[in-house]
Amino acid sequence: MTSDNDRRRGLLARLRGRPVARSRGRRRLGAAVRLFAALMLAGGAYTVFAPGVQAQDNPPLTAAGNEGKALFDVSCVTCHGRNAQGIEGRGPSLIGVGSASVEFQVGSGRMPMARQEAQAMRKPPVFTDEQVRQLGQYIQELGGGPQVPGGDLREGANLSTGGELFRINCSQCHAFGGGGGALSSGKYAPSLAPASDRQIYAAMLSGPQNMPVFGDNQITPEEKADIIAYIQETLKHDGDPGGFNLGRYGPSTEGLAIFLVGIVALVFASLWIAGKS
Repeated sequence: MTSDNDRRRGLLARLRGRPVARSRGRRRLGAAVRLFAALMLAGGAYTVFAPGVQAQDNPPLTAAGNEGKALFDVSCVTCHGRNAQGIEGRGPSLIGVGSASVEFQVGSGRMPMARQEAQAMRKPPVFTDEQVRQLGQYIQELGGGPQVPGGDLREGANLSTGGELFRINCSQCHAFGGGGGALSSGKYAPSLAPASDRQIYAAMLSGPQNMPVFGDNQITPEEKADIIAYIQETLKHDGDPGGFNLGRYGPSTEGLAIFLVGIVALVFASLWIAGKS
């Protein structure tokens, strides 16, 4: 009798538990359906709006940018990669360097490089000024970066201020006469004699080789104009009133020359005095 009662109670308990289990299952199924619907909605929204976002992130190139890309694909892609991202052991990434770096490196003939060296040497440029601008425009549109402004870069310049700024910021490497000088690890600061206004401005913005970057926060555009004017109108037109300038390398060469000439003169003077005595 007791076993029958126990069976009945167990059966009633199971029957009573089924609606609860079913309601829980329905809630879980409903939550899964809602989650799936939300994911589908999010995916549909992304599909609709993603092309517009991609079009904004990758705007079409200008005419000059397209011309520059054609030149880049022929002459630069081997070392800097198809998207200018750089190739290890060949060339660095150009993303973010701006057109200023291109104007300096390519406009001065340092790029393309014939071979890997401690420093790229100045040589006759491969591209015309217009092609250099087109290459710079392509790199600028590709990743942004510093740009050389247009117009007269010496307008309203002050030569005395430019001389002071040059002696403080530039003469340590390029020497007081702008003739350049030796640096470490086989590198050197080049002579400023062949540099144009735009190349000097681009070098200050981009900081090529071992040169530090002189952005507009360090040296303002007006101060850059002063420095350029001092280099172009004073250093390059100095008549060297003292005579032979010894390459304008500074006091080291001058001291060496005086030492050698003085020692030779003293030796001959000593021999002459000894011969007369």
